[in-house]
Amino acid sequence: MTKIERVRAVLTGRRPDRPPVSFWCHFAPEQAAGAAAVEAHLSHLEMFDLDFLKVMNDNRYPREPGPAVVRTVADLKRLSVLNGTESTFEAQLEVVRELARQLRGKVLFCTTVFNAWTTLRDLVEPPRSQHGPPKLDGCDERDNLISRFLREDRGAVIAALEAIAESLARFSRECISAGADGIFLSVRDDWVDRPENGVGTYDAFVRPTDLVILKAASSGTFNMLHVCGKAVDFDRFAGYPAHVLNWADRAAGPSLAYACGRVKAAIAGGVDNLKELPTGTPEQVAAQVHDALEQAGERPILVTPGCTYDPAAVSVENLRAMVEAARGNR
Repeated sequence: MTKIERVRAVLTGRRPDRPPVSFWCHFAPEQAAGAAAVEAHLSHLEMFDLDFLKVMNDNRYPREPGPAVVRTVADLKRLSVLNGTESTFEAQLEVVRELARQLRGKVLFCTTVFNAWTTLRDLVEPPRSQHGPPKLDGCDERDNLISRFLREDRGAVIAALEAIAESLARFSRECISAGADGIFLSVRDDWVDRPENGVGTYDAFVRPTDLVILKAASSGTFNMLHVCGKAVDFDRFAGYPAHVLNWADRAAGPSLAYACGRVKAAIAGGVDNLKELPTGTPEQVAAQVHDALEQAGERPILVTPGCTYDPAAVSVENLRAMVEAARGNR
C-alpha cells in the first residue's frame, strides 16, 4: 500500500497492510513561516518516513484589525469577522500551498486550527513566540480573565466567539483551497467547563462554534479533531463530524479500548507524549504501540502520540522505536 492508501483504509474502517504512524512537534520560532517552515515539515516527514503529516501552525490568529491584546469587555466588542487571508492567516496559507505542491499524491496532510475559545485565550495576552506541549492542569490567569468577561457581559463573550469562529471557518476553507487535505481542529473543554463559568458553558456556545469551523472544512477528506488536555466530557466529542479523533489516551484518558466502542471517527493515539516519549526507553515506547494495537483489536487505528511532544526532551531513538513498532519491526 502507498501511504495515502494506508491512511485511507483506516478512515474507511478497513485494515491496512500495517498501521499508519505519525507524530508532531513545534519547530523553532524561526521555522514558523516561509521556506523555513516548509523545510522543517518536509525534513521531519522524510527523517522518520511518516505516513501522514500534521502541519503545525504557530502563525496564530491575526491581531489586526482589532485590539492587539484583549483585556476588557470593550476590547471583546472590537473583534470582528475576518476574511481568513489576513497577515498571519496568509503566512500559514503560504506554507500550506507549498507543502501541497511538494506532497501532492505522496502523503495526506492536515493543518492546525485552534478553536474559537483557545483563540480567545491566546488573544488575552501578548503573542508568544515559543510553543510546547500543553499542560494537563491547564487553567491560569487567562482563564480567570475570560471568566471575568463572562460575569461582566456574557453576550459579549458569545459574540466574540462567534466572530472568531466565522473567521476561522473562512480560514479553514482557504486552507482546503490551498491544498490541505483537511484541518486538525484543536478543542479543549476543561478551560471552559469550570465552576466559575456556569454549568453547560461548552455545549451552550463553544460546541456550536466548533461545528461552524468543521462545517467550513467539510470538503476536506482528512479532518482530525484533537481533544486537548484532560477532557471534562470526552463523549461530547465522540460524534463530532471529523474523519479522525485524537486525544491523550495515555496521559489524560479515556483509554483506546473505551473509545473504540463510542467513537465513530477513525482513532489516532496510543503513545504518551508527556511520559514515555521523553523519559521512557525505546522498548517502553514500542510496548505502548503494541498495547495500543491490542486495545484496538480488530479496529484499525492511526498510531500517534496524544499531543505534541517536546523535541528537546524526546530522543530520536524513541521516535524511531515508535515507527518501527507500528511497522512490526520491533
